[in-house]
Amino acid sequence: MQQAPDLFSYRKHWAHKLGTAPELPMTRAEMDLLGWDSCDIIIVTGDAYVDHPSFGMAIIGRLLEAQGFRVGILSQPDWTSAEPFRALGRPELFFGITAGNMDSMVNRYTSDRRRRSDDAYSPDGAGGRRPDRSVTVYAQRAREAFHGVPIVIGGIEASLRRIAHFDYWSDRVRRSVLADAKADLLLFGNAERAIVELAHRLARGEAIVSIRDIRGTAFMRRGLPEGWTEIDASELDKPGPVRPHLNPYETPDWPVEPAAGSGDSGPYVHGRQPTCADAPAETRSKVQTAAKAGIETIAHAAVQRGAKLTTQVAAGTSANTSAKTSANTNANTNSQAVSIDQLRRRPGRERSVVRLPSFEQVRDDSVLYAHASRVFHLETNPGNARALVQRHGEREVWLNPPPIPLSSAELDRVFALPYSRRPHSEYGQARLPAWEMIRNSISIMRGCFGGCTFCSITEHEGRIIQSRSEESILEEIAEVRDRTPEFTGIISDLGGPTANMWRLACKDARIEAACRRLSCVYPSICANLNTDHGPLIQLYRKARAVPGIKRVLIASGLRYDLALRSPEYIRELVMHHVGGYLKIAPEHTEPGPLAAMMKPGIGSYERFRQLFERYSREAGKEQYLIPYFIAAHPGTSDEDMLNLALWLKRNRLRPDQVQAFLPTPLALASTMYHSGINPLRRVRRDAKPISVVRKLRQRRLHKAFLRWHDPANWPALREALKSMGRADLIGNSKHHLVPACQARSAGGPTPRGRRRSMKPR
Repeated sequence: MQQAPDLFSYRKHWAHKLGTAPELPMTRAEMDLLGWDSCDIIIVTGDAYVDHPSFGMAIIGRLLEAQGFRVGILSQPDWTSAEPFRALGRPELFFGITAGNMDSMVNRYTSDRRRRSDDAYSPDGAGGRRPDRSVTVYAQRAREAFHGVPIVIGGIEASLRRIAHFDYWSDRVRRSVLADAKADLLLFGNAERAIVELAHRLARGEAIVSIRDIRGTAFMRRGLPEGWTEIDASELDKPGPVRPHLNPYETPDWPVEPAAGSGDSGPYVHGRQPTCADAPAETRSKVQTAAKAGIETIAHAAVQRGAKLTTQVAAGTSANTSAKTSANTNANTNSQAVSIDQLRRRPGRERSVVRLPSFEQVRDDSVLYAHASRVFHLETNPGNARALVQRHGEREVWLNPPPIPLSSAELDRVFALPYSRRPHSEYGQARLPAWEMIRNSISIMRGCFGGCTFCSITEHEGRIIQSRSEESILEEIAEVRDRTPEFTGIISDLGGPTANMWRLACKDARIEAACRRLSCVYPSICANLNTDHGPLIQLYRKARAVPGIKRVLIASGLRYDLALRSPEYIRELVMHHVGGYLKIAPEHTEPGPLAAMMKPGIGSYERFRQLFERYSREAGKEQYLIPYFIAAHPGTSDEDMLNLALWLKRNRLRPDQVQAFLPTPLALASTMYHSGINPLRRVRRDAKPISVVRKLRQRRLHKAFLRWHDPANWPALREALKSMGRADLIGNSKHHLVPACQARSAGGPTPRGRRRSMKPR
C-alpha cells in the first residue's frame, strides 16, 4: 500500500507558541483569555462540544491544535440566521462543517420517519437543537456569514452523502451533498490525514481550488484533467458471445476465417479466438514488449468486461492535444482496437478514474443506481481503489481514493492529545446522555471488515482495522481512573465498531492491498485473515490488572463467528468481562435475509451460545445472551419473519426493544431497498428482484413478529397468520404462537397472574 507522511511530521504552524487551550473556545471571551485575536479554523458541529476522543469534533480540534493552529468550536448554533456563525469572527483558513457523530436525519427520525423527542448528543437530551441535513444548512449559513472563506465539510453525514444517494426520508435519490452545500471540499472517512495536510497547505498560501490531490477528499470540477485515463462504468456490462473452448493442440495459420455460421466477423482461428501463440513472430514481439510494461493484462481485462477507455495525454506543451482509445466487446471489434503504442503511454491505476452513472441517470433509473452502488463499493480498498467521478449537470463530483489508514503509532498519538475528557464548561450541570454512556469506555480500534450490508461503518471508516497499541490503551485506562469524576473502578467498554477485531488483519500486506472482497468473513472467513485472539486475551488480562480497576466490561458488538475460532477468547470473555448480559447480533435466522445482510448462518450463533452457557456455568454465574434482530430488511418475507418468531418462542426469548431496517445513505442494503436489486451480484436488467418491505403496515407486521409475546401485537399477527394459511399457529397451547382470544388489556397481567418477562426464559 502507498506510504503516507507521518501525521505528526509537519512543521508546526506559528500559533503553537500560544500554548494548549484547557478546552477549545466557544466564545470570544474565551479567545481573549487565550490571547487570540482570531481563529485559524472554526469547527461547526451539530453535537454538544465534549472534549473526549469519542467525539469527532474533539479529535479533529485537538489534532489541529497539536499542529499549531488556533481552533474554535461553534456547537449547535442557531441556524435560522447567519449571525450566530459570526460569534468567533472570521477564520483565517476555513470553516470545518460536520453534523456530529451521527447523520442528522438518523439522529432526528425513527425508521418509521417519526421525529424523535430527544437527542443524546444535546444538553439534557433535548431534541430539536440541530436542523435536518445539518451539513448543508450549516455550510450555507457559514458562507452567508463570511463570503470568501473556504467551506470544508466532513463527518459521517458528509461521508455517506459524497455521491448521489438514496435518501429514505424524502424517498428519492438526492445529489451529492457537495452540490447542495456548495462546499469547496469534502473530507470523507475519519479524515485526520486529509485535514492536517489541507490546513498546512492553506496556511502556506495555496488556494483551496488548486488542492485536488489529497486522498480522502471530494470536490466539484468541470471536465477531465489531462493525463488521466477514464474507465467508463456509466452503463451496465453487456455479456459477450459464448465462444467454444480453445483446442491447445491446434497450430493454425494466422489469421483464419471465423467458424462457418458463427455470424461473427472477428479474427478467428479454426472457429476459436486467436491467442498470442497464433500470431506471427513480429506481433508476438510487440505483445511481449507490452507485457513487460504491465499493460497487456489491463487491455485484455478491459476488452473482456466491455469497458470504454478514454485516455487524454498531453502532447508536447499543447494542453488541448489528446489521444482517445476505446475498446468494446461488440462482435465487430477486433484485436487491433487498442494499439501497443497507445497502451504503453497509458498511465497506471493511480492516474485512472472510474466514471459512475451520472446523478440524472441514477435518479431516473434504479437499475443504474444499483450498478453505481456496486462499482462504488468495489473501489473502497485504499490499496487498489481508483478515483471516481460522477456527473451532476454541467459539473463533476470527483472522489479521490480513500485515505491511507493510520498506523498504530499515529493512532496512539491521536488518542494521547490533551483532552479534558468532559463536556465544555459552558454546559454547567446539564446532562449529556451520549457522554455519560461512553465516559468510562475505551476505543481500541477503528474500522470493520464484516461488510454487513445494512451498516455504514465500512463506508465511513473502511475495512482495514486500525488498532491502538497495548501501551496506549492501558495508559488511557489509568487516565480514566485518575481524571473521571465519580469513577467507580469499572471500565464500561473496551472495544470499537466490533469488540473482537483488534489487531486482526490480512496475513499478507500485498494480498490485502490487492483484495476486492466486500467482506473478510462472508460467505466464510477468508483463509488469509489472521484470526488470532491471543493478543486481545492478553490485553484483557493486563487491563484487569491495572491498579484501581475493579472490572472491565465488553459492551461493543461481538463478531461471534470470529470468536468461534478461539474458544479460549470466549472463555476469557464470559469468565471476566460480561456484566450479566452480552449483546450479540445474529440479526435473523433464515438463509434469505442473512445472505442479503452478508451475515453468518444461525448455526454459528447456536455454537457460540453453547460455549457461552458452558463457560457461564463453569464461572458459577447467571448470564444471558441478548440477541438483536432486524425486521423488514431487504430479502425478508413474511414467512421469514414467522419462522424467526417461532425460533424465538422455541428458545424462550422475548425481545424488549426491536428495530426495523433503516436505509442509510450509501449502504448496500439501502440500494436493495431503493432498486429491488441485489448489488452483491452482477447487476443486469433481467436480474432476479429481491423482496423489499416498503409499506408501513408490513414493516409494523415484521416488528410485531419479533415481539410475538406482546398482546398489543396479537390482532395483527392473527390476521397475518390466517392470510398466510397458518391458522394452526393460533390457539392456547404452548405449541401455538398467539392465543385465540385477546387478553383483557394489552398492558394487563398475563393469564394465571404470571409476570411477563423480557429476559431469556
